[in-house]
Amino acid sequence: MELRLLVAFEKVADVLSFTRAAADLGYAQSSVTGQIRSLETSLGVELFERLGSRIRLTEAGERLLPYARRMTELAEEARTAVATAAEPTGTIAVGTMESLTSYRLPPLLEYFHHRYPKVRLTLRPTLGDATRQALRQGTYDVGFLMEPGTEHEGLESEVLAPEPLVLVAGPGHTLAGRTGLTSADLAAAHLVGTEPGCPYRDLFEEELREWAPPFMEFGTIEATKRGVTSGLGVALLPRVTVAEELASGTLVALDWEAPFTLFTQLAWRRGKKLPPHVRLFVEQARRLVSEQSRPV
Repeated sequence: MELRLLVAFEKVADVLSFTRAAADLGYAQSSVTGQIRSLETSLGVELFERLGSRIRLTEAGERLLPYARRMTELAEEARTAVATAAEPTGTIAVGTMESLTSYRLPPLLEYFHHRYPKVRLTLRPTLGDATRQALRQGTYDVGFLMEPGTEHEGLESEVLAPEPLVLVAGPGHTLAGRTGLTSADLAAAHLVGTEPGCPYRDLFEEELREWAPPFMEFGTIEATKRGVTSGLGVALLPRVTVAEELASGTLVALDWEAPFTLFTQLAWRRGKKLPPHVRLFVEQARRLVSEQSRPV
């Protein structure tokens, strides 16, 4: 079995599309199709079932996949071990979400840009479920999560920091200045928030489901903050995303505490041997994110 055939097989198995696999690998689709046929011929089995425009792994393909992963990862480890370059090089596909990209990751990205210019970071904006799936499939090397749970099937994860949440409103809101707010007190409040799938939005909506207050979806954190500042409602957001507005007084924190806790985490596929430049990224993410979140 040639390594290039296993690389093509692993990519097709991950994305279940010859077209997408060819685009990711930089090949013509006919080349990828030919590589898979060559591998099937050498093994004497079919690895994919063709179902019209869709494909799926056969039982033989399912059995081969973990071996293919191990062999391609071992090859990458071998290349790294004998590389003569002293400076870290390589590409890291990073799954992340808006609040972390904009408010937690800039010091890490800046550090890598100046310290390790030959390491290319590719940020992929996805939310929790999509990030976890991409990590399991090998599409992402690492992914940042903001979740209440810290155990994820098929993944290794490391908690970098707890992520405090704060309920914010404009200074003139009717709830501003009131103490001891309960979830029932928010029944008449209009909620403003980001897109579905955002962990703190989904948990907030679930907490208030009994009262079903009106919800206005703004999509992004910046748009949400502008909506709240304009008096359109209240929003539950990570405190780090509204620190400047709270300090300037354009937003105020309401006296309500979320009954759930979220943790910023870094995750990768369980059993994956991280190459040195990815391990370096994990180490620096651990250091810089935890330092940034430390109380002053």
